Amino acid sequence: MKSLQAHDLLWGMTARQLEKSAPAWAVEAMQAGHPVVVRRAITDSSRVAVGIRGRARHQRYATQMLRAAIRRCVSPEQLLDVNLQQFPHLQERLLRIAKIMNSFAVQWGYTGSVGFELASGIQAVHEQSDIDLLVRMPNYLSKQIAQNMLQQLAETTDKLDVQLQTPQGGVALKEWATSSGKVLLKRHDAAVLVENPWQEKEVI
Repeated sequence: MKSLQAHDLLWGMTARQLEKSAPAWAVEAMQAGHPVVVRRAITDSSRVAVGIRGRARHQRYATQMLRAAIRRCVSPEQLLDVNLQQFPHLQERLLRIAKIMNSFAVQWGYTGSVGFELASGIQAVHEQSDIDLLVRMPNYLSKQIAQNMLQQLAETTDKLDVQLQTPQGGVALKEWATSSGKVLLKRHDAAVLVENPWQEKEVI
């Protein structure tokens, strides 16, 4: 099994693995064979922190999954290979976004409701849904390029939420592009304010 990262989708979790306190909708999702999404949290080596999504926007449940139960893993960037003709209600918007993102020559992919639907075929995107993107950014991204990326994506008129994944954690593209000071970095152990999300130093 490859190293799991936040936003990866996993199959293999069953309702039997859930806590007794889990809501009924989460149990139903697992009974239906829905995937779960890897989230940022510290666990022991035999488990991975995951989230379950329901049909309603407020239905989100945090739990843990046994690594031994994982049967399939799909990363956000693997979803770029999905045939969009199977998703005509998304095709035009996603093609516009892909054209822009590919021009920056970065590793990226879909997360959130769009990623869930592309991976599972289960309808999850609604008119109010954001289109969530994850950009793998192992090296420093200049403010100028971040602003350029943000501006071009904004011209698609889509409601977008773009996260940069640095070696230290995740940071919102919009925040990094527009902030002149501290930005919020989401790590596995906590969310912290930093000057540079590619460096570990935390701002006190």
